[in-house]
Amino acid sequence: MQICLNILLSTAVILLISISFSVIYYPTKVFHVAHAAIITSGAYFIYLFIKTFVLPFPIALILALTAASLMGLLFELIVYRPMRSKNLPSLAYLIASIGLYVVLQNSISLCFGDDAKVINTVEVAVGHEVFDAYITSIQIITICISFTLFIGYDFFLHFTKTGKSIRAVSSNPELSSIYGISSNRVILIAFALGSAIVAVAGILSAMDTNMSPTFGFNLLLYGVVAMIIGGVGSTRGLLSGSLLVATAQNLSSFYLDTKWKDAITYIILILFLIWKPLGFTGKRLKKVEV
Repeated sequence: MQICLNILLSTAVILLISISFSVIYYPTKVFHVAHAAIITSGAYFIYLFIKTFVLPFPIALILALTAASLMGLLFELIVYRPMRSKNLPSLAYLIASIGLYVVLQNSISLCFGDDAKVINTVEVAVGHEVFDAYITSIQIITICISFTLFIGYDFFLHFTKTGKSIRAVSSNPELSSIYGISSNRVILIAFALGSAIVAVAGILSAMDTNMSPTFGFNLLLYGVVAMIIGGVGSTRGLLSGSLLVATAQNLSSFYLDTKWKDAITYIILILFLIWKPLGFTGKRLKKVEV
């Protein structure tokens, strides 16, 4: 039962990150590596507002999510949009994104140090017992928030005007512009939304354990793997991909060793790329770039 609860928790965190990455990737087709820095920044923003400015948690949370969204908007306005106007190749976006991540990760190290920081200063307790297994309050909150946001995100994409615009730009930006849909506006919204969601994932993950300037990178890779094996372009495939990655990680940690967790994840990715490159859904996109 404890393994099942651990799988559920891991699925929730990976699902949040895959949602946030996909909402940016769908309309831009940019492999946004700097997204990992926003995972980390969200946690450090709330640490700054709570520890340094001594703000109440709700206010600190709002400010942290706002700051993370603004970071995403700045990435788009200052870096990606000028590159897009020059029709640069996809490799240029990847290199620029890696550069952004390195700069931000080192900036966090300089400002806060490389040692692990803790947001949740509540006295450590055993947690809630569920059929001889244990789960903490923050883990329950993480699971509830994750699946609520997933349902909200799916509804947003399929039943709102802005969500439909994101899907339209993802499918055919040229045709969308003919129908009066501004791709620049849609991409800007996608960056703001994706950055806020991934900041939530970073904050929840840091509150459950601790955080360091590099903790967001592995989390991002797990989310990207879940998106790929779930099927790029499929919202509901994110759930199946996240569940598979979380299950593989927790079972390998239990039966083998925690050192195998990352290796098993990437082995699954390689197997999918070889034998089922379109993921669970089998949905073929018109154009996919990394």
